Amino acid sequence: MASVFKRGGRRAKGYYYVSWTDHRGKRQTRCARTTDKAAAERIAKKHETEAAERREGIIDAGAERMRDESRRPIAELAEAFQAKMIADGRTAKHIQQTVKYVGDVAEHAGFATAADVTADGVADYVVKLAGEGKSDRTRQAVLTSLKAFSRWLAQERKLPFDPLAHISKPSVTSDYRRPLLPEEWPWLEMATLAAGERFGMTGAERRLLYLTAIQTGLRAGELRTLTRGLFHLKGGTPFIVAKAANTKNRKQARQYVRPELAGELAEHIRRKVSSAPVFSMPDETEVAAMIRADLADARKSWLAKVKDDPQQHAQREESDFLAVRNHDGLVFDFHSLRHSCGTWLALAGVDTKTLQTIMRHSTPILTIQRYGHLMEGAEAAAVAKLDTIAIHAAVSLAATGTENSAPLSSAKNHPATGGSAAHGAARSTRNVATEAGGFASDCDNAVSLKLIDEAADGEENPQETSDFDGSPRENAAGEKLHKMKEANAPCRARTCDPLIKSQLLCQLS
Repeated sequence: MASVFKRGGRRAKGYYYVSWTDHRGKRQTRCARTTDKAAAERIAKKHETEAAERREGIIDAGAERMRDESRRPIAELAEAFQAKMIADGRTAKHIQQTVKYVGDVAEHAGFATAADVTADGVADYVVKLAGEGKSDRTRQAVLTSLKAFSRWLAQERKLPFDPLAHISKPSVTSDYRRPLLPEEWPWLEMATLAAGERFGMTGAERRLLYLTAIQTGLRAGELRTLTRGLFHLKGGTPFIVAKAANTKNRKQARQYVRPELAGELAEHIRRKVSSAPVFSMPDETEVAAMIRADLADARKSWLAKVKDDPQQHAQREESDFLAVRNHDGLVFDFHSLRHSCGTWLALAGVDTKTLQTIMRHSTPILTIQRYGHLMEGAEAAAVAKLDTIAIHAAVSLAATGTENSAPLSSAKNHPATGGSAAHGAARSTRNVATEAGGFASDCDNAVSLKLIDEAADGEENPQETSDFDGSPRENAAGEKLHKMKEANAPCRARTCDPLIKSQLLCQLS
């Protein structure tokens, strides 16, 4: 039974207290915060009734707790979410950014409690960001933080459902940063050295920083944490270690550098205290401004190079070479150096798996999508290689006598040979014949090389050559090939055995 009383006796002044037995059978006492006995009795009766309804399952205690949690201020819940992210091992930067985004949206949309969070309020804030010219990635980051917060509210039973579950983040089909072109680096390097001290770093130190970023693909935050003991620059394979606590994927990274850069870094860190950062980088908000200032100086120097030629100067003015934003809308900042690392490696023909390892991505698809940029002309150069393969095959067949193919002169004007098919193909076939020694006899190789050399000699004089069309009118090189093949017939073996044929002929048979 519920009871009402005053502490200190019936005549005591002050509030009434109420006492009742809750649904778990425990006696509870609360101050009714009223001096009216009748009001206190109604409060006690209410507590008693609720306890009976909970015992009978009429009131869901969990739903009641959820209701109370949903009425907590956003600031308190954001602190609890922050503690959860710390326990999960999130980086300090990620935690700080997430809490900031939650606070900014709550202030803009007027979210006082968790129950106030709505998709409309969040969408309105995202529209505001778009109106301010913020990029898709910025809006995506805001929505990612808010969706993580609302998902946590639902998982922790502070809300009955996730109010932002149906909101989609803006898709970013390509990264908005542009890589540095290989042709742009010498200009940036010279401008950086010439500019002297900027943002607390000398020109020489900034150049070393940029080079290290390009060769290792390390991010600005990772470079900032490097100390002297993480540089292993002796030996034939110098490398830099980034500790797991400072990398994005929370895994230790070993990134290799070229010996030339290793020598410069060794001289640079020699004057550094072991515990001090190797690079005296400015605040993270100023890193992009620093490299863009150097890039602007590089573009000025590039334009000044043709200042006496108005036409060429006008053409360069219209170009996006060394520009912060290119014609595709991609922008340049410090993270572009990491993009340059992946791009240059891809252009150098590094295989996908190796590139993925260097860039420290979870999947090769992510590596190709983000860093497999194609420079202008790369596609055409790749297709041109098809003709070279076809000519190598034709020359190999003619030289070995395995197939009745046309003499070398039939390819003399082929675009892929640059107008000298015999010499270009001869050099290539010489390599094929030499490398195929394990599949053909030494005699065959010797004859092939001799035939190729003599055929090439016959191609030197254009007066002695003509197109071979299968008629008796053969060119000089074709006649020499025929004579040499006849003279060396005993040494030549025609066979279909793939163990004797060269690898190339085996594939064509």
